[in-house]
Amino acid sequence: MSGRSRTRIDRVRASAGIAKLALQQIEDDLTGEIGGQELAQILRELHHEDHRQDGVFGFLAQLLTVAGQAAGRIEPDRDDEMSCPLHEAAALITENAGLQTYYATRALDPQGEAA
Repeated sequence: MSGRSRTRIDRVRASAGIAKLALQQIEDDLTGEIGGQELAQILRELHHEDHRQDGVFGFLAQLLTVAGQAAGRIEPDRDDEMSCPLHEAAALITENAGLQTYYATRALDPQGEAA
């Protein structure tokens, strides 16, 4: 592994650690007393229906899409084998996890859609 690769992996590891800490903070905020409207508002921050790429799910899906593109550049002959699972994972995040979160926010706070 080259020095450049090691630096890249170190940056990714540090960034993933920051993301984990941020998500842990959100989880900690959810363990206290919370109402339906507030929970729906928090969930909407994770998944923006109008601008999916702005939510946490959208960013994670974009990351997996870029990883899939990188996998296709590594071995173009095996592009489908390497990148297809990553593209499918990205689609599942936005289409499945994101959509289910959206349904939950609507059930918790139907009037909050315009907010």
